[in-house]
Amino acid sequence: MTTFQTSSRRGFLVLSGMGLLLAGCSTTSVLTPTAGAEDETEAALPMVNTLRQGRGLPTLALDSPARKAAVQQAVRMAKANEMKHLIGFGDDFGARMKNNDVALPAAENIASGQNTVEAAVRAWIDSPKHLENMLGSYRGLGVAMARTSTGAPPYWAMVLSG
Repeated sequence: MTTFQTSSRRGFLVLSGMGLLLAGCSTTSVLTPTAGAEDETEAALPMVNTLRQGRGLPTLALDSPARKAAVQQAVRMAKANEMKHLIGFGDDFGARMKNNDVALPAAENIASGQNTVEAAVRAWIDSPKHLENMLGSYRGLGVAMARTSTGAPPYWAMVLSG
């Protein structure tokens, strides 16, 4: 057997093994939202503004870029079936906000499992870090919910914009 044949066979076996190894890495199934996302900003805004007014803070306004970013994040989480700010290698919050034209500074609250916008907002109010975001120096708001299918747990995203 020649050296070329031996190294070619070894190369083939190594590449085949790597292919099997990489195939084994993708064990998470990707689920697609059936109905997409629902923009819940108009329902959430009065609740958030009541909270802010009670603390002597200025009210927030509906913000189209923040709404778009919230919808995008809710859909991303539903597709990944994970409640995470960063999904996938190389994900970047700042770049996501910039790509959606969200005015900076910006913040994002996420949640999963709440069946109503009221329950999602209540969960954020009851969480000190999420509450801190809602009481921050922001001007705009976007809130969205997405789920993979009817009956699946909903994923929520709130984007606050400068």
